[in-house]
Amino acid sequence: MTALMQPVRTALLRVTDLRVRYRTGDGPVTALDGVSLTLHPGEVVALVGESGSGKSTLAQAVIGLLPASAEIDGGAVEFDGAQVDHTSERALRELRGARIGFVPQDPGLSLNPVRRIGGQVAEALLVHGRATRRDAAERAVELLGEAGLDRPAERAKQYPHQLSGGQRQRVLIATALACSPDLVIADEPTSALDATVARRVLDRLTERTAARGAAVLLITHDLATAAERADRLVVLRAGAVVEAGPAARLLTAPEHPYTRELLASSPGLAAAGPGRAERVRAEQPLLRITGLRKRFRLGGAALTAVDGVSLELDRGETLALVGESGSGKSTTARLALRLADPDAGTVEFSGQPLTALRGRKLRELRRRFQIVYQNPYGSLDPRQRVADIVAEPLRAYRTGDRAERTARVGELLEQVGLGSGFAGRRPAELSGGQRQRVAIARALALHPELLVLDEPVSALDASVQAQILTLLGDLQRRLGLAYLFISHDLAVVRRISDRVAVMRHGRIVETGRTAAVFAAPEHEYTRELLAAVPRPRKEPAPRPGSSPGAEHSHAGLPGPEKETP
Repeated sequence: MTALMQPVRTALLRVTDLRVRYRTGDGPVTALDGVSLTLHPGEVVALVGESGSGKSTLAQAVIGLLPASAEIDGGAVEFDGAQVDHTSERALRELRGARIGFVPQDPGLSLNPVRRIGGQVAEALLVHGRATRRDAAERAVELLGEAGLDRPAERAKQYPHQLSGGQRQRVLIATALACSPDLVIADEPTSALDATVARRVLDRLTERTAARGAAVLLITHDLATAAERADRLVVLRAGAVVEAGPAARLLTAPEHPYTRELLASSPGLAAAGPGRAERVRAEQPLLRITGLRKRFRLGGAALTAVDGVSLELDRGETLALVGESGSGKSTTARLALRLADPDAGTVEFSGQPLTALRGRKLRELRRRFQIVYQNPYGSLDPRQRVADIVAEPLRAYRTGDRAERTARVGELLEQVGLGSGFAGRRPAELSGGQRQRVAIARALALHPELLVLDEPVSALDASVQAQILTLLGDLQRRLGLAYLFISHDLAVVRRISDRVAVMRHGRIVETGRTAAVFAAPEHEYTRELLAAVPRPRKEPAPRPGSSPGAEHSHAGLPGPEKETP
């Protein structure tokens, strides 16, 4: 049968010219401005865009969970042929969970902390009358196993705080799929997870939805993940669709400048360059860590967080410390900066034994190294203005008078690309990228030689990540800074680091020049990390129940000349 003779597929979800606005004290703010998209049974469509683009607002509008301050100002949302954007709350409750499953971004906020896991999964079955109470409990255990949790019967008896982030995310997947929905909306389901854990979670979600023939609307700011998982991409910017179409086409021939910008900004999709030039190792490194060990007491047990770690870092060099959460990266950094004392081992900074210093000598040496934390929303005092935040180290070390500190703050803000006009603002008035620039400016205030960068871009959108990484590279060249760059994202590490050290269970399992480790990893765990970096599919994966060629048919789908989401 030719493509023209194939039957037109009925859309499961159809959003037409949807407009949503929020009421604020400063007047109405448009969140969605005429968004249209379709989603067919068994299809995966990724909605891609930066924070604030309207992605989550669209998801909330589809399932009728817009906040009270929001209103639909025009357009329509149809699910399986019925309009749902202005239907009753009772009708929406019958849809949610039963026919539309939802996997939210933050399992820490989405799971009830005082209820056992099994009961929370079983609740979806009970609410929609899919099982008796006894059967629901048994089925909840089965669902947890299907979602990839080990020892599901034991996990069902646990509370959320007893599970890791990846395990909690699997609980949300089990809950979303409990009633075998026709559509699953996954809103940034892995943004808080390490790459290897994220891959396992997405693999399980893809496997379970494909087995049931469910459609998936994947909402993400990560274009690399979208390209790997989706049949089609819909690119959203400032509440409007700027481009849409098959994932392979958008990746190879994007038409809109913003799509091209996202592609260029995505570390996972950027072409690997020749890497940074190999450096001659210094006789005396700026930082030398030898045989560090650190144990913590957890109840009646002991946890070895850092187990015999040895590293060296030269002036002007970037050493990336990579590994999953819990591998010991941040603890190693804290020991290196003497923010914690090791149980064994030594730290030398510029030839001085840092582990042996105390009091004034330690304080004076500390001005030569600074730290930039992961979360720019939590590392800045919301009550202070930017000028006071940046000047904090100057005041702490009594550097200069008021006029000199003011001048230094202006210089630092210019250095990180903000300008002195930001001095009077508070963190709430800044974007995530601007906040991280403020944190970097504060870290540079005392002219340090070493910056420890603890996941400095993991909380940022891809394009903002690219801006911060470019800034860090420029600062390193101009100021001769050394970076200890902590990350779980190997795509970012490939872009910024000279050398890489891979940590697992508190130990260094592999170290070497970044280009060499990426080209020929020696340790199995390094290979696992590299395999977890998202890679775009070259063609759509076959869907359950689809006939050969159906996914490539233009019937019922927009053609290349008249592209609609």
